[in-house]
Amino acid sequence: MKKYKIGYTSGVYDMFHIGHLNLIKRAKEQCEYLVVGVTTDKLAQYKNKTPIIPYEERKQIVEALKYVDEVVPQENMDKLAACKKLNADVIFVGDDWKGTDKWNKIEEDLATIGAEVVYFSYTKGTSSTILREKLLKK
Repeated sequence: MKKYKIGYTSGVYDMFHIGHLNLIKRAKEQCEYLVVGVTTDKLAQYKNKTPIIPYEERKQIVEALKYVDEVVPQENMDKLAACKKLNADVIFVGDDWKGTDKWNKIEEDLATIGAEVVYFSYTKGTSSTILREKLLKK
């Protein structure tokens, strides 16, 4: 039996790479049902980045993963609302957010509905930012 019933994680998943796969796989190892939010093209603009791969294609890539039970569009950054809507009891996120004011507040908010945050270590040496920089140098 897994520790959590419904887990949630989200990301842009642009230029899908091993770091994305590792996070999703580790999340599924801890929950019975995993919902993955794929950031819409419009929301991705909040980081002043335009995804190289369009939303629909990124969504199809994530849906094809055997670890993913459901894909939903991530249209805003409200993690509490997402957990309430999905009845999620856990959010999985990279540990670069751990201890930040933003995620400390998210942890407090989620605790009010009995949900928690699990932080995973990032895969060293790979990120969409690194891939984007390599592409731009060519």
